[in-house]
Amino acid sequence: MPTARERTALWGRTVFRVLGQNRVSQTGIVVTTATGISMVFLWIIETLRGGHEHPYSGIVLFLVLPAVFVAGLVLIPAGFFLQRRADRKAGRENEPPPPIDLTSPKFRRVFTFVVIATLANATLVGFASYKGLEVMDSVGFCGEACHTVMAPELAAYKGSPHSRIGCVECHIGAGASWFVQSKLSGTRQVVAVALKTYSMPIPSPVRHLRPARETCEQCHWPQRFTGDRVIVKKKYAEDEKNTVLTTVLVMHVGGMNAQGSVGIHGRHLDAGSRISYTALDERRQQIATVSYRDDAGKTVDYASTELKPTADALAKGEVRSMDCVDCHNRPTHAFELPHRGLDREITAGAISRDLPFVKKQALELLKGTYESQDAAAKAIGDGLTAYYAKQYPEIAASKKAEIEKAVQAVQAVYRRNVFPDMKLVWGYHPNNIGHEDFPGCFRCHGGNHESKDGKPISADCEACHQVLAMEEENPEILTQLGLK
Repeated sequence: MPTARERTALWGRTVFRVLGQNRVSQTGIVVTTATGISMVFLWIIETLRGGHEHPYSGIVLFLVLPAVFVAGLVLIPAGFFLQRRADRKAGRENEPPPPIDLTSPKFRRVFTFVVIATLANATLVGFASYKGLEVMDSVGFCGEACHTVMAPELAAYKGSPHSRIGCVECHIGAGASWFVQSKLSGTRQVVAVALKTYSMPIPSPVRHLRPARETCEQCHWPQRFTGDRVIVKKKYAEDEKNTVLTTVLVMHVGGMNAQGSVGIHGRHLDAGSRISYTALDERRQQIATVSYRDDAGKTVDYASTELKPTADALAKGEVRSMDCVDCHNRPTHAFELPHRGLDREITAGAISRDLPFVKKQALELLKGTYESQDAAAKAIGDGLTAYYAKQYPEIAASKKAEIEKAVQAVQAVYRRNVFPDMKLVWGYHPNNIGHEDFPGCFRCHGGNHESKDGKPISADCEACHQVLAMEEENPEILTQLGLK
């Protein structure tokens, strides 16, 4: 039976063989130590500064460095086993591993050091894993890590009603299964970005998106959106005064009440799956058939009288049970048409109506073809400034600040919606809400879908909204409603 000193010496010789003669383990120790110290130091700095300011800083701090740290840890035992295998092949006798003896003070000190080091490593890896997941769920990681590719979607997101909602809340939602699916999909996307095989522009709608009932309806509950809602919409004429034209609608939002399912939401999104349809195209704009389950539980099938697809084309079409995103297909990443973007800026006061023909001139400049956003910004600035200098020199001199502010606003409209590098142009992404700029509601409610007995899907405008004023200069209804 070896003495405690002999056992300690055996442990020492074993450790020396691993650390003193094994380059792989030595490399692992150096990498782990250096990376661990760097991580802790940089994490402290990041905490003191209030968080990472650059999208790549989080990737480096909580993904790249921890991965290197773990790789160093793996190298330490890997080097030990590689050394033993090399010794066996060379005919060198490997010393047997020393026996575990908790009665030895030296062994206990070594054991205590190993336990403490293991706990420290586990703490570092655990914290890094938690922060790594947090980084991967951040808007910066989703929208800014791949600048050119996601720049259009990020720009639209920042100007949307959901700009304070994280990307993962809608695109992934709760639960591990969809998280894993998203990361697997993300790996494919990273490869596509690296090899530059991604589509330009990014196509829509998103395929294999999680059902809206598991994401959107965690915050929005269609059955509770009861009653009507007054909508006031402003647009501006392309005349010298940039005349404001106001439309006032009462939208029958609907939902669930004592009479059952009513209004837009109630008739389309009640508790059961009421509607399904077949789309012939990837964008779901060409609706070939619609199936509707009425209040009595009877299903009525409607077919398009215009498309008339072949049996093969119909079989290849996409069959969907209708949910939120079939109408709200751009709830966050909404791209405007140029006149809509200008109307919004004028309403917000960023573009002054006191500038003659500003809507008309800005619209012409926005519709131009430019090689890049920088080229567009220069052309818009030069064009608008030159117009007032030539046509209205007094205004150019007296309202210089207003003109400069208008130039910035028009440039912003372009930067939000057109990305030449990604081949994204005006109107590429259709918005299915409404029916003014794109088919939208009229994909099904255009009067061109009929049942077998010749009855069409309702095209009654009053079913969805009541028009109180249509592009009027000073609608009296606003005064009557107390909105003016």
